[in-house]
Amino acid sequence: MLTRRIIPCLDIDGGRVVKGIRFQGLRDSGDPAELAARYEAEGADEIALLDISAGKQSRIADTQTIARVRAVLSIPLTVGGGVRSADDADRLLNAGADKVGLNTAAALRPELVSECAERFGSQCIVASIDAARSLDPRPTWNVRIKGGDSRTPLDAIEWAVRAESLGAGEILLTSWDRDGTTSGFDLDLTAAVAHSVHVPVIASGGASRPSDFVEAIAAGAEAVLAATIFHEARFSVQQIKQFLKTQGVEVRL
Repeated sequence: MLTRRIIPCLDIDGGRVVKGIRFQGLRDSGDPAELAARYEAEGADEIALLDISAGKQSRIADTQTIARVRAVLSIPLTVGGGVRSADDADRLLNAGADKVGLNTAAALRPELVSECAERFGSQCIVASIDAARSLDPRPTWNVRIKGGDSRTPLDAIEWAVRAESLGAGEILLTSWDRDGTTSGFDLDLTAAVAHSVHVPVIASGGASRPSDFVEAIAAGAEAVLAATIFHEARFSVQQIKQFLKTQGVEVRL
């Protein structure tokens, strides 16, 4: 049976962990290195570090913050933020990232995915997709870029399929509508993407309680990412994993 992963997410702004709702109303949640160490001690399988202001400030994710987090971790670290070229990805990998997330620049120039995958291997490349549900009566989702500020006509499912074909080794799929709301994952979105690609899909956006993780995995997610419930200590990583185990989900305890 496939072992499912639980991934706490550290959204970074100005060297601090922050969290808001749909990327707005950001509030301080702590020091990234301290939180990363805590989550690893609780049993996290990986850590995701997303520098949410990097793209807007025309820079890559802060390498000093990456190095600080890397120094306290023995588990994999995925880093995203402002990557526009394979050289940018190289800088993040050299700073301590194990995998690099590609978001806005890849949506605008898909060849970036293949350039990075050819240079570093698909196992290092994560296509990070922020998807917003459309107003169409039929469930469809469009890709949002630039920290959620801009909505594109790009269909999220079609983009996930193309990103896989270009060499992405994973899809980090965030529901923009659910982000920070603790209203549960967008299971329709998760299932639609998971059933359309062959690489692992990481469900993100909306986690509130342990049963949400079970539902996301049942919808097809290979891993589940969350932030608010961990930062606010509503549940620990270990509590989530213990619950998953009782529901027959294979996890590393």
